[in-house]
Amino acid sequence: MAENKIKQRVFYALFIPTLCVFSMGFVFVLMQWFHVDVEIGGIWPRTWKGVLGIFTHIFVHASWQHLLNNVVSFWVLSVSLFYFYHNIALKIAFYEWLLVGVCIWLGGRAGCHVGASGVIYALAFFLLVSGFIRHHIPLMAISFIVIFLYGSMVWHLFPWQPTDTVSWEGHLFGAIIGVVLAFVYRHQGPQKPVKIWEEESSDEEEYWNIPLEDEEKLS
Repeated sequence: MAENKIKQRVFYALFIPTLCVFSMGFVFVLMQWFHVDVEIGGIWPRTWKGVLGIFTHIFVHASWQHLLNNVVSFWVLSVSLFYFYHNIALKIAFYEWLLVGVCIWLGGRAGCHVGASGVIYALAFFLLVSGFIRHHIPLMAISFIVIFLYGSMVWHLFPWQPTDTVSWEGHLFGAIIGVVLAFVYRHQGPQKPVKIWEEESSDEEEYWNIPLEDEEKLS
């Protein structure tokens, strides 16, 4: 029975992230095949034409390199989310996707913002912070792994050049959203096990817990 539950949990953790990655690749191939401009599915901050991009921007990528850079990190981090936080993973993933898009639309630079990097930052910072604030060793181990694999991400939270084409705003908004969601949902999902200590009763305590009829026999 326990083995079946583990298999179901692994399948669940792999299915949705893999489906999303496949969708990203499929959309990219279609857009390349039919010569569709990426600007159609991107976020244009503070414009009506950019509202659709709030929901579609993570599936749109500017090049093969852009796509590959995103799908690997997205898959690894989202599989970790869906496996270790399976009870709340779908909710966390949806809010990260939606809130990153909304924040870019509200506060991004003028221009077209595409790609899943904002959601990747949200995933990374959620896993990083959530593991530490829950004080649960397996989750803290995931936090350290995130630091080891993606620690350099912090250098891309701010612009290095005035003409930098990378959407650093999406990175920054994603990091903030990941941290906020980690605190908001800190009491939901996996928690540190509570230890229950059993203490041996003293002779005096055992005496006073004797039923009344037995106590009369002792007197």
